Amino acid sequence: MPWPRLSLALLLAASSLAVQARDYAYSDAHLHYVDFFQETAGMEKLLKAMAENRIEHVMISGIPVAKKWHEDEPKRPRYYAGDDADAYWYSATDVIVAAAVNKLTPEQRQHFHPFLSGFNPNDKNSAAHIQRMLDLNPGLWQGIGEVFTRHDDLTALTSGDTPRANNEAMTRIYHLAAENDLPVMLHSNITSKRERNPLYLAEVEGPLRNHPHTRFIWAHAGTSKEIHRHQVQMDFLLPTLSRMLEAYPNLYIDLSWSMLTPYLLDDAGKPRPEWVSLVERFPERFMLGSDVVGRFNKLGKEMRRFEPFLDALPEGVARKVARDNFLAILPKPLREGKTH
Repeated sequence: MPWPRLSLALLLAASSLAVQARDYAYSDAHLHYVDFFQETAGMEKLLKAMAENRIEHVMISGIPVAKKWHEDEPKRPRYYAGDDADAYWYSATDVIVAAAVNKLTPEQRQHFHPFLSGFNPNDKNSAAHIQRMLDLNPGLWQGIGEVFTRHDDLTALTSGDTPRANNEAMTRIYHLAAENDLPVMLHSNITSKRERNPLYLAEVEGPLRNHPHTRFIWAHAGTSKEIHRHQVQMDFLLPTLSRMLEAYPNLYIDLSWSMLTPYLLDDAGKPRPEWVSLVERFPERFMLGSDVVGRFNKLGKEMRRFEPFLDALPEGVARKVARDNFLAILPKPLREGKTH
């Protein structure tokens, strides 16, 4: 009886093709309009990259620090880690972002979601500064971040004290965020380069517990490429995230590039079942980000790198992760369907 076997084979082939044929629309939940020198390729190139890659919405922010070209350095560095010169907190980054977004047409502006980042997270005056920025551009800002706290070697290079996500200055900002219904994106490494335990977890967990009305996006889930260089994969990350997502409904995870490998995909580029299961357990708590910095020629490539992982998820969940979950954490008028 060859027909049933043939029909089953065709059905399986069709099912496989259907998975392969998924065509995702994206929200980029983590994009920097400028680089560490506060320079950008510009809005025209960003719009072009979005249109060519079905990126319908972007979180757009500046970079909260500027890298110094030190008097003793003969060559201008290309990145913050290019030499030992320090970086300094740079509030004008938000002015650059606001100017770029305000020049857009009303239709274009609906696809951009600006986050305030130009403040010193160690300064208890920063909450007042953020309020002034909100007042200067009513309705423009839709979130706070990316806030740089524990951030690899950048922490040591940045002038002033080491910022922590659980200090008093940030506590004031979390209250302000809740009052204004703004999500907060935190960059806070879960550990140091060499400690094989969640050394700095309390710096994130304390705010999650103490500010239940503030929505937190944890950038890269506390991972970084620098940590990976020293310890490849943190075995404690998956159980830690599982526990925290269960305990804190105000926690959301940004699956930007340092999460892709070695966590979401194995060395062969195949989705890791344990991470697929975690996202399925919490289908509304994960989002994608490119984390591009001032240049947009690789924007589509960065987003499409997640497709093998998305294809391993149920289609409805995959589309939430790719696009909808980011939109769902924005201020209430936008959450209620006023985004397109």
